Amino acid sequence: MSHSNEAARLPILDDSSPSAGTEHLTHISGLPAFDPTDQVENAIIGRLANNWNRRAAVKRREPDLDDLYDLSRPDFREDMIPIRSHPIWDTLSENTQSRLLSWGWVSYNRNTVLIEQRIVNPAFESVLDGAFPALGGPTLDIAIAQAMVDEQYHSLMHMNGSAVTRRKRANSFADQVLPESHITQIHRRHRDEQTEGWQKNLTSLAFATVAEISINAYLDLLANDQEIQTINSTLVKLHNRDEYCHASIADEMAKQVYDRLTTDQQHFFLEKLIAGMEAFIAPDFETWESILEFEGVKGWERAAADVRASQSGVHLVQDHSGLHTLLSEMGALDAVEFGWHSVGVK
Repeated sequence: MSHSNEAARLPILDDSSPSAGTEHLTHISGLPAFDPTDQVENAIIGRLANNWNRRAAVKRREPDLDDLYDLSRPDFREDMIPIRSHPIWDTLSENTQSRLLSWGWVSYNRNTVLIEQRIVNPAFESVLDGAFPALGGPTLDIAIAQAMVDEQYHSLMHMNGSAVTRRKRANSFADQVLPESHITQIHRRHRDEQTEGWQKNLTSLAFATVAEISINAYLDLLANDQEIQTINSTLVKLHNRDEYCHASIADEMAKQVYDRLTTDQQHFFLEKLIAGMEAFIAPDFETWESILEFEGVKGWERAAADVRASQSGVHLVQDHSGLHTLLSEMGALDAVEFGWHSVGVK
């Protein structure tokens, strides 16, 4: 089968052809699909559009994100903060708890941006550059290029989300306080350990595959939350819609590449898929330790050590169904071990 025919099986991100169940959504080229009757979704898309001068002239005035911000709502879910389960949490003032929740939202945004910019888009770019001869053709190239544009908008959306929080909470919540995200550190380490170009390329493709297939479960943690800041949950919901399509692209690319690898290369790819999965689902203790230290939380060192001991092996994202399905379709499910507390290659 020719490459072009194989690529034709990939979905095209066509704004004129919304997916089933999204017929009521408005599609503006390049921007995430949004509900025109939803004031918050309009505000988020309006902010995106107005950051690009070529779109601003044709946009009607949208509600300002700042006007929709509700100071009485938390910015983030308490149960996603590792020390929430530790007794130290109840000793903190309401103001400190609120700041930590805001830090949770800012770090969530930064982690998302780093995944998009340091893992997903570089992997997509490597495909366009011909790193994987099994992939190619104009259909695939267009789908990937459109996905890369989407990822840039997603990054801007999450940066806007943090910016609003900083303004409304009157606090800098500076990204510079935060270390590099756990998953991008692990990805970089795995790439740096390799000596062959094909190993580095497969490592990046594996981590990007995990990110694109698992990110829906990661975004779902906030997208449907009714208690947190409405702007925040809506922003994540908008991002999430695009990622369902991206997951199918990543899924198809992984299967096409895997089919053409040698046995040793297939084993290597599976190892890196599992490494990416472990990195993606693990709590980012280092980030929270940096936040607690910066905020001057008394006794944070002991609390952090307790949390590491009690929550090591706990999965932040618990829905592994997407990767389970991919491995099954690749015929590789029997080559890996899946467990609630451990995942590894046989």
